Amino acid sequence: MDIVVSGIRPTGNLHLGNYFGALKNFIKMQEENHCYFFIPDYHSLTTHPTPEDLHGNVKTVLIEYLACGLDPEKSTLYIQSDVPEIIELYLLLNMNAYVGELERCTSFKEKVRKQPDNVNAGLLTYPTLMAADVMIHKAVKVPVGKDQEQNLEMMRTFARRFNRMYKVDYFPIPAAYNFGQKLIKVPGLDGSGKMGKSEGMGNAIFLVDDPKVIRKKVMKAVTDNGPTAMNQDKPEVIENLFTLLKTVSAPDTVDHFENLYHKCEIRYGDLKKQLAEDIIKFAEPFRERILELSADNDYLRKVATNGAEKARESAAKTIKEVREIIGFRKF
Repeated sequence: MDIVVSGIRPTGNLHLGNYFGALKNFIKMQEENHCYFFIPDYHSLTTHPTPEDLHGNVKTVLIEYLACGLDPEKSTLYIQSDVPEIIELYLLLNMNAYVGELERCTSFKEKVRKQPDNVNAGLLTYPTLMAADVMIHKAVKVPVGKDQEQNLEMMRTFARRFNRMYKVDYFPIPAAYNFGQKLIKVPGLDGSGKMGKSEGMGNAIFLVDDPKVIRKKVMKAVTDNGPTAMNQDKPEVIENLFTLLKTVSAPDTVDHFENLYHKCEIRYGDLKKQLAEDIIKFAEPFRERILELSADNDYLRKVATNGAEKARESAAKTIKEVREIIGFRKF
């Protein structure tokens, strides 16, 4: 089984886009690989969260990923800050990372543009910490989105550089994990782009939303005045609405509204009502499990503790061997 490492961003509540994007594939991935899933709370410090927000976001992510199907019996699920060996490897990798290559990273330049008043050293060395997260378990594969491809290349650079500098074949050169299918892009309710919190809370359907909230959000989804000719192409705002329908509804429901649209008989209000009910039906088991887990601090503590122990077993072995390779010796 391949060793696979993936971070889970502590950004708060999950929405349908998160679930049908990487998360659904993570659940499948844990059946076929030796997976390490971690919540990168150190990474979030670059934005200076309050202590309450930091802890709250970590707890929310842990709860919701468990509710959606990540299984701590099948994979190692842990919080980054519970594994101090990651930070030691981060320090050691930084000794061989060069300012010029870090400054050229697209993600760093983008952060400098967006937050010129908070260009901290953590942002500059973000790729090094990401590399440490993966290399600490000697992972061979990493699930990465399009926006993370350069960070994967940096991991590969650091692994090769370590092996070359110390004349060893120690760290594997990590490759992108191929899910074998195209990830589903779930559109937002605003009629364009993709579902996400950055576009506004009303743009996304969160798994924890109660039925009243879901109905209200869906009924406000952007539409047009309706088709004016038989079998005409759908504009983007309407195609997005049908994409949501295809994501959560039965095929005969989708066919029903497709036929109405092509015959110029569709009533968007009816489509939205059906879509809302189908989303509620889909999300309800997740919502119930989220609420159940939120009240079970003992179980959450057990998951986090056991995950940290398993992760540290792997991480401690790597650090011990890396220190010996570099030349640290006890007298």
